[in-house]
This record gives sequence, C-alpha cells and structure tokens, in this order.
Amino acid sequence: MRINAVYASREANRAGVILEAMGANNIAVTIAQRSKEVLGLLANRSCDLLLVGHKLADEDGVSLVKNLRARGPTRMLPIIALVEHADLASQADARPKTPYAGFYTTAAPASPPPAARDKASLRLSFFQAGADECLSLNWDVAECVARIKAVLRRIQVNPSEEVITMGEIELNLTSYTVHVAGKQVVLTSKELDLLYVFLSSANRVLSRPYLIERVWGYNYFGSPRTVDVHVRRLREKLGRAARFITTIPCVGYKLVPPGGDIRR
Repeated sequence: MRINAVYASREANRAGVILEAMGANNIAVTIAQRSKEVLGLLANRSCDLLLVGHKLADEDGVSLVKNLRARGPTRMLPIIALVEHADLASQADARPKTPYAGFYTTAAPASPPPAARDKASLRLSFFQAGADECLSLNWDVAECVARIKAVLRRIQVNPSEEVITMGEIELNLTSYTVHVAGKQVVLTSKELDLLYVFLSSANRVLSRPYLIERVWGYNYFGSPRTVDVHVRRLREKLGRAARFITTIPCVGYKLVPPGGDIRR
C-alpha cells in the first residue's frame, strides 16, 4: 500500500536524500513550506504521515506540532521531526587525548558545547509537543527509513477507533467522519475541529478567542467573527442536533448535552 506523507520545512532540500529513499520505499512525499499549506493538505484527509523540519516559512516546527496535537482530527496523525544535529555519543568519542607519562589518555568528559545542548533541547521540545519520533539528517538513511516504517507500523496496525457520541451525534476521530441520527454529515476540517472542541468541552462556556486558538491556531490574525460564521454553518449541517450548541451573548458558545450523555 502506498503511503502519502507531507514534509513541512522551509529548506526541504536538506532532507533530499531521506525523501528520495522514502520514495523508493513506496512513501510519496509532498513538500510544504508554510503551515497554511500543511493544513490545506491535511484537510484533504489523504495524508498518512507528517514530517516536520525545525523551521517553516511562517512558523517554527515545534509550534506547528503543538497546534496539530490540539486539533481533534490530527491528534492521532503520525508526526516525525527531522532536525540537524551532531550525535552526543560521537562527540564523546572525539574527546581530545592528553599525554601522560608517555601514554595518551582520554580527557575527562566535558559538558556538551552550547550548540549541542540547543539541538538536544530541540529534540526534547519536539517530543514534548507531541512528535512520535525525532530523526537527525546526519543519521544513516537506511536507519531513518526503518524508524519511519516503525512509527507507521506502531500506529497503523489494528488501530482502535476513537469515537465521541452525544445524543444523535457521533464523531469518529479515526476516520474523521460525523454521523447524525445514523446519517453521515460532510463537514469541512474547521467544522470538524469546532465540533470536536464542543464535544470535548461540554457544559463549558467557550469564548471566541479560545475557539480561535483551538481551531485556527496561535498565529491567526483574522476577525473573531469568523467563529460565528463557522458555527452557523455547523449548526445548519447538524440539523436538529444543533440545538445542543447554545449562544452565550457577548462571550461565545456552550454545548449542553442532553442529560450529560457524552460517551467515548
């Protein structure tokens, strides 16, 4: 089966060797330099794997991973970071030798240089943001491809479906589908994200700025009224089930489930 991947990076050519090896292993890679391009590709729901570099043209990689992990449909997407750094182990092996009584001995271990510490902390930041793996561009290419395949096996073998049910609404986070009263309803990616936020925050008043942050991300600078437009469209598509989403004047919205019957 052919795997569709997206590589998000400002300088994608630096990973050219790894990307070429992935293509030879039946993994098709699409390049995106901006986070908006990434979101557009993910909205098509044909992406099986996301590779993220340190920097994009409009955002840093760690921030992008954080935003995607906060979104319902992309919470389970396999994400692998690609960073440039020297292995600390190889640096230890390269410690200078000092002469002593006609022999040469290895100097005492020294603290890693600032650059190495920065690269190590970058890897940690990616993992803390939600990345499933963090690879180095100076590692063996065969090992990188093997690690990528391992992530795909770990996540895709016998995946358990994650479903949120409230009343007649059923949101499947594995297939990114919504059913209302047993009938499938087609939603856009933003409408899916909104519905997920509502279902996962039942009985909480959600302000427009909060919804902007959760659905559109930290770097969105548009009007908060775009929330109202998307909520209106979501309500239209939910039909009778839209009655659960109530408007809180001058603040935002709140989802009030019937009898609190939200099941996962």
